[in-house]
Amino acid sequence: MTTFYALIPAAGSGSRMGAPRPKQYLEVDGHPLIYYAIARLCGCKEIERVYVVLARDDERWGSYDWEAFAPTLVPLFCGGAERFESVRNGLRAIQDDVAADDWVLVHDAARPCLSEEALARLIAEGGADAVGGLLAVPVADTLKRADASYHVDHTESRAGLWQAQTPQMFRHGALLEALSQPGTHVPTDEAQAMELMGMKPRLVLGDSRNFKVTYAQDLEMAELLLKKEAR
Repeated sequence: MTTFYALIPAAGSGSRMGAPRPKQYLEVDGHPLIYYAIARLCGCKEIERVYVVLARDDERWGSYDWEAFAPTLVPLFCGGAERFESVRNGLRAIQDDVAADDWVLVHDAARPCLSEEALARLIAEGGADAVGGLLAVPVADTLKRADASYHVDHTESRAGLWQAQTPQMFRHGALLEALSQPGTHVPTDEAQAMELMGMKPRLVLGDSRNFKVTYAQDLEMAELLLKKEAR
């Protein structure tokens, strides 16, 4: 019987946000942004433990009260310079407590609007797949390929294209192996690391509300959605 764990990489600075503090600690409706990812994952009965991978010198984490999520929530101060390094370091840090065949759901700290339904679909459908899977949505917008002068070179076909989201769920041992491969290619997400190992992750239907907060205006949209859900 395999067990489900979650891992939230949260060691980044969120430089594109242009904020005075790391993005995961920006306030949204009275809580730091990362609170909502933690609350959703800790509230899932299938998930045994939620690990948060923080920067080694993170001094903000301890200024918040996380007691409501104890003992499920465990901070790990082993973040790397790149996201994939934080995930890899986190996987290494927990390998004595997690079996190689156990599932690990990697979720962005900056996706506060993950729904209970989408999370349940990932666990059910991804858990039934030999490789695992990720939440994603079919691409709806028309895609333009730009030339070097930022004019439209051509329109890309949307056929078969999906926009990746998180969580992305894979076996602990397989994901750690995928993220530990030598070479100069930096995977942009866990699914790509698995793809580079010859694996084909399952696409599990997510929803558009599970967007990643990247720019300042995204915070306003996230707060509106979270307030609507709370009502």
